Amino acid sequence: MNAKRRRIPRKTQKARPCAIDLFSGCGGLTLGLKRAGLRVVAAIENDELAAQTYKSNHSRVRICKNDIRKIAARTLMRELGLKSGELDVLAGCPPCQGFSVLRTRNGSSQRRDRRNGLIAEMLRFIRAFRPKAVMLENVPGLSAHWSFRKTCRDLRRLGYCVQWDVKDARHYGVPQRRKRLILVAGRGFEIPFAPESDTIRTVRHAIGHLGKVGKTRDALHNQPENRSARIVSLIKAIPKNGGSRGDLPRSRQLKCHKHFDGFGDIYGRMAWDEASPTITGGCYNPSKGRFLHPNENRAITLREAALLQTFPGKYRFPIDASKESVALMIGNALPPEFTQRHAAQIVKSLKGAAKAAGHAAQ
Repeated sequence: MNAKRRRIPRKTQKARPCAIDLFSGCGGLTLGLKRAGLRVVAAIENDELAAQTYKSNHSRVRICKNDIRKIAARTLMRELGLKSGELDVLAGCPPCQGFSVLRTRNGSSQRRDRRNGLIAEMLRFIRAFRPKAVMLENVPGLSAHWSFRKTCRDLRRLGYCVQWDVKDARHYGVPQRRKRLILVAGRGFEIPFAPESDTIRTVRHAIGHLGKVGKTRDALHNQPENRSARIVSLIKAIPKNGGSRGDLPRSRQLKCHKHFDGFGDIYGRMAWDEASPTITGGCYNPSKGRFLHPNENRAITLREAALLQTFPGKYRFPIDASKESVALMIGNALPPEFTQRHAAQIVKSLKGAAKAAGHAAQ
């Protein structure tokens, strides 16, 4: 399993509820779980760069760098010193590219993407660990897939109270318009969703404090751009604070844009006092969406993208890796703030269920 065995002391297990993060990526879900008061005892991630990034930020968590299909759930359970039913929370976000809107527009690609079957691996771990609570996050498109409906049915047959919905992360402290499917399930008890915020965090709140690119001590923020003079001129012409390529006269627009009405956010600027658009793996490239800085004539930096995802400013990402690979990790990550708020509801529900069980036993 490419991970050193380390048993979890029983006293430590009882001190704080423990969790396992499946498909951990660079650690956004784990960070949210930790902030909610959970002790993450193990994580599984197949991508080498993501696993390295995870380890550099969560050094005390056991990271299993392997394909989840090759990991025996019961073996991991024994190595963690856990018995079936003892794990408090099993959380995960199976790779979602196969369920995304762009991948499923033709109505058939979702059947061909082999990653779609990975949701069954999460259910396999649930059957083995029988955790007290489950949290699953993904793109909204998963809700229409047969594998998700089957997962809900199987969880109910295992005795879980299941509920799911599509939530916009901007209503949960994330300065970003990002819709996510979230499923929460308690073994024999219900878990409510976190309440929505009364206020929306904005781009200004998230990145307005950062210094000029190249003038800070943050290498992730200082990475330069390499664009042609024509593209630089185009970017300069986009109106500040929310402007779009559509605001330009046709004489200033790229030829490929004049005859194409779709993807209107391409070469658009973010607005200071609004939530940002969804941060994707293309967030460093203005040709991939509304990723231009509100005021400066450049795309957002990778540090700015991470802050808009609610990673802390000191979260470590590799600066020696390609900008594309790091942007993909950041764009694929779960916003820690969104996860924290829902995980906090799980922790609260776990305490309530334990208290109710104690009263029933008296």
